[in-house]
Amino acid sequence: MSKHTFSIGGVHPHDSKISRDCAIQQLPLPPKVYLALSQHIGAPAKPVVEVGDKVLAGQVIAEPGGFVSAFIHSPVSGTVKSIGPQKDLAGNPSMCIEIETEGDEWAPGIDLSDTLITEIPADNKAIIEKIRLAGVVGLGGATFPTHVKLSPPPGSKCERVIINGCECEPYLTSDFRVLLEKGEQVVVGSAILQQVMGNVPVTIAIEENKPEAISHIREVIGKLPYKNIEVMPMKMRYPQGSEKQLIDAVMHRQVGSGALPISVGAVVQNVGTAMAVYDAVQKNKPLVDNIVSITGECLPRQANFQIRVGTPFRFIIDQVGGIPADAAKIISGGPMMGKAVANLDASTLKGTSALLFLTEKQTRRAPESNCIRCGKCADACPMGLEPFLLVRLAKAGEMEELEKNAVQDCIECGCCLFSCPARIPLLDHIRLAKGAVLGAIRARAAAAKAAAEAKK
Repeated sequence: MSKHTFSIGGVHPHDSKISRDCAIQQLPLPPKVYLALSQHIGAPAKPVVEVGDKVLAGQVIAEPGGFVSAFIHSPVSGTVKSIGPQKDLAGNPSMCIEIETEGDEWAPGIDLSDTLITEIPADNKAIIEKIRLAGVVGLGGATFPTHVKLSPPPGSKCERVIINGCECEPYLTSDFRVLLEKGEQVVVGSAILQQVMGNVPVTIAIEENKPEAISHIREVIGKLPYKNIEVMPMKMRYPQGSEKQLIDAVMHRQVGSGALPISVGAVVQNVGTAMAVYDAVQKNKPLVDNIVSITGECLPRQANFQIRVGTPFRFIIDQVGGIPADAAKIISGGPMMGKAVANLDASTLKGTSALLFLTEKQTRRAPESNCIRCGKCADACPMGLEPFLLVRLAKAGEMEELEKNAVQDCIECGCCLFSCPARIPLLDHIRLAKGAVLGAIRARAAAAKAAAEAKK
C-alpha cells in the first residue's frame, strides 16, 4: 500500500467508481450551446462577436477581461443568437453567448487528427502564449487560467510540477478514463509544462485505487523521449487531490495561509489540463470540450462523455435515457464538493467534471443534534482548522475572531460534515462565514490601496 499522502486530517468515503469501465464516448452536438462569460477564476471574458454573426468551432468569441481571465471559443459552428443573461445551475443570472448549432466546421489551423506529436517547440514564451490564446484553465475544479499559473511572480521559482491524477471525489471517473485513453497526450502535455517551468522534475500523482492507470502511464513514460517524469501512487484518501494536500503528500511542504503553491516551489496541474495543454501547443486546438462522468447508482446507463463546453444539462441527460424515477437530486461534480443542479437548462462549463444522480435516501440529512465536543471535525480537517469553533464564532457574528482562526483557509471539502456524529451542517455555516470574511478582507485591501493612491 502506498504511504504517500498528506499529513493532516482527511476522511475515507467509499470511492463508488461505478462508471470506471465506461470508455469515453463523443456526445452528439446539441441544437444550441450557451457559453458563460464567467467560467474561470478572475474577470469575466468580454464578447468579441455580435448577434447574427456566423462562427466556426474553435473561433474566439470572447476575450479576457483582465490579466486573470481567459479566452472563450465557440465549441460549434453556427450563428450567435443572443448575448445576455441566462440562468446558471443554481438559477442565478449569468451572462452568456448563445449559439445555434449549424454544423461542426472548424476554424483554420486546428489539427483534429489523432497523430501524436512529441517534439516540443523550443520557445517557452510562445508556448505560454499558445496556452493563453487557447483559453486553457485548470480542470481540477478551480478553473484558474493556466498561463497565469505558468508565469510565476519575480523571485518565485518552480522546483517541481505535480500532475494531479488522484480524482479522490467519489463517483468521478473522467480523469481515470483520460489517463487510460489519452495517456500519451497527458505525458506530452506534462513534458511541455516541465520545459516551460525550467526542466524541473514532474510527478504524476495517481491514487492507488487506479492500478490500471498507474501501470499504463508508467508504460507510456517509458516509450516517450522525456526525462525526469515519474508516477507516484498515492494512498486512497480524501481530499488527496486538493492542491495544498497534494503538495504536502508529494513534496512534504505546507503552503502557508493565503500563500500560493509557488511559494513552496510547486506548480500543480490536473491531468485534464495537461491534455488541454497538449492540444493547445501541439494541435492549435482551444479548450472547447472536456470529459464528463454521468453516473449514480440509480442511473441505468453510466457514461464518460467528451462534451462540448456550453452543452445544456437537459440535452446530456436525454442521452442517457432521462432522469431516473428515483433520482431526487442531480449534482454537478462529486458528492463532497459538487453543486446541486436547480436548473436543468443550465449548461456545462470548462470545469464541469460530472453529473451525479442521487436518490432521496442518499441525500436526506439526518436530524441535527447537539455538539458532543468529540473533536472529530477538527481531526478530519485537512487544513488544521477547528470547525466546531468556527461555527460557534459564525453564529455569534465574531468576524475578527473568524479571521484570526483562519476561516478564510477553509477549502470547503466537507470532511467536517462527513465526520460529524451530531450531523451538524458545519460546512454550511463555515462557507457563509468564509464568504463574509473574504469580503471584509477584500474591502480592507481596496481601502488601503485607495488611501495609498490618495497620498501620491
